[in-house]
Amino acid sequence: MAVPTAHINAKAGDFAPTVLMPGDPLRARFIAENYLQDARLVNNVRGVQGFTGLYKGKPVSVMASGMGIPSIGIYSYELFNFYGVESIIRVGTAGMLNEKLKVRDVVIGMSAYSNSNYGAQFGFQGNMAPCCSYDLLAKAVEAAGRLGMHAVPGPVFSSDTFYDPTTPTKKLQALGVLAVEMEAFGLYLNAAQAGKQALAICTISDNPFTGEELSAEERQNSFTQMMEIALEIA
Repeated sequence: MAVPTAHINAKAGDFAPTVLMPGDPLRARFIAENYLQDARLVNNVRGVQGFTGLYKGKPVSVMASGMGIPSIGIYSYELFNFYGVESIIRVGTAGMLNEKLKVRDVVIGMSAYSNSNYGAQFGFQGNMAPCCSYDLLAKAVEAAGRLGMHAVPGPVFSSDTFYDPTTPTKKLQALGVLAVEMEAFGLYLNAAQAGKQALAICTISDNPFTGEELSAEERQNSFTQMMEIALEIA
């Protein structure tokens, strides 16, 4: 497929080798406006905003993924396969599963369990837990330490459903799963198929055990630690 694609109207060369990918287009704009120099809008199809600029003199792009595996599946596939992007770092939110965590803690997804059938297209008819790029993971842990931030690496659970009373919370906790989110599983599979790199860095936005949760505005604008870790390794 030639570029522009059906979902991205950027030209060839508009994206940097590394793309930060929040779910929310407003979070993408926040990153571009607060962290990137000379940021320019390269995509705005359906309001899914993508920007490219400089971070400490290095080209970096940021573009929203939307919510869920199908949405990030489309955007990450096109970036990896049609725009020459080498690495995608998801910067998103997650719900706490490990009760030792707190709201606003940062987790790094080493692998992603899921209840999604997205993996069937890869010819695998059973359950799987695709892994992140070890290179990006190691760099993220090192960067967090250098920045004086606490980031916890471990498995996450990518759910296909947001409102789901059947989520096997206790079983996931027994497996050491840190948090539940909705995108990493699809991103990691697309990266593996394309021979590219991917990592999910998420901030805990809610605690289902206590009912504590952050507002939409807080989720959009205040999760700067995960953004700064991702930018340092971009």
